Amino acid sequence: MNYETILYEVNNGIASLTLNRPDVFNAFNEQLSTDVNDALKKTAKDKSIRVLIITGAGKAFCSGQDLKAIAASKNRSLSDSLVKRYNPMIRAIRNLPLPVICKLNGVAAGAGCSLALACDMIVAAENASLIEVFVNVGLVLDSGSSYFLPRLIGSARAFELSTLGSKVTAQQAFEWGMINRLTKAEELDAEVNKLAEYYAKAPTKAIGLMKKMLNKSFHSDLDTMLEYEIYCQEIAGRSNDYKEGVAAFNEKRKPAFNGN
Repeated sequence: MNYETILYEVNNGIASLTLNRPDVFNAFNEQLSTDVNDALKKTAKDKSIRVLIITGAGKAFCSGQDLKAIAASKNRSLSDSLVKRYNPMIRAIRNLPLPVICKLNGVAAGAGCSLALACDMIVAAENASLIEVFVNVGLVLDSGSSYFLPRLIGSARAFELSTLGSKVTAQQAFEWGMINRLTKAEELDAEVNKLAEYYAKAPTKAIGLMKKMLNKSFHSDLDTMLEYEIYCQEIAGRSNDYKEGVAAFNEKRKPAFNGN
């Protein structure tokens, strides 16, 4: 599929979305956010997709908003930009009923950091980093960072990173639980591909339901989650993948899940 600012392709159940403005470290302008949102909509509609990989072209993952692109704008509404451009991206990623892997190939700053944190898993190269740069231009966290960051690393560290604009190395992020896996830069593609290939053959229906359950757990009590588990387990128990999983177990073979 042809886009102006991203690369998007689907192969064997694996969708890859690459931010493609490497000359500005994949900073967001209006076209990039438009293209990303459109690709996420396509991903949600394509039932053949079992996993999505998001990464950046060149040396960076995403450096956030392209400040040069908005330098000439006067009286620009930041709230309007969030409502129309950034928040739909974050919601789309969280609502996708399939795993979303961030291939963190370089720096993720500002809204780029938020984009990475919104993904279900982050696999990072050793030279990658994350930084909440909003404070450096007198702004506050946005695009979901105020939600994801304290849940990942706690309030104290979240306050420190937000108000000091401190860069977190991939190693530190791994130790703090911000990212799932850490690898050498030259091994990043292989590590992500191995993970994506697993999810492309996994019981996608069940994984999508588990994603919804974990999202809901952030703002629910135990009784609410016990009831929601009943609801989701009933759906999973009627899936083709459950039938295949049980059959494969009884026949002592590897299951061939189709994601439904």
